[in-house]
Amino acid sequence: MELSKKHHWLALFVLIFATFGLSAFGTLAVTSSLSVWYPSLAKPSWNPPSAVFGPVWTVLYLMMAVAAWLVWRRGSEAEVVPAMTAYFGQLVLNILWSLIFFGLKAPGWAVFDIVVLWVAIIVAIAQFGKVSRIAAWLLVPYLAWVTFASLLNITIWRMNG
Repeated sequence: MELSKKHHWLALFVLIFATFGLSAFGTLAVTSSLSVWYPSLAKPSWNPPSAVFGPVWTVLYLMMAVAAWLVWRRGSEAEVVPAMTAYFGQLVLNILWSLIFFGLKAPGWAVFDIVVLWVAIIVAIAQFGKVSRIAAWLLVPYLAWVTFASLLNITIWRMNG
């Protein structure tokens, strides 16, 4: 898997593009619901302002892509395949959460997805840790945010159920 430095940077660009590009599907569902449906929901007092979510997700997606790049760059094929499978699996669950919560307007079903997502992130952290401790640690803030988002999702579901 030895590639020139130029190809390493190309791989980083591809992973950043793929991570942000895939997340754009979830964003499409969010955009349509943010103006009417989401503001109408009862939310806890500790719900962050809407302006917080975009910057937080931007930083988290960038950290996730860099972590995936570190694994791709440093790992053997036997390590990279399961790690990247875990990475893209959790990314799909992340996108599905947005589609379920905002697109379908189904916070209850979104709870199920976000719990599975939380487990998938732990699996990705474990797989990344086999290749790069730094890559694994880069996913920890994401896990923390999804933990918070899980509590928020459950609370919104209960308050509006």
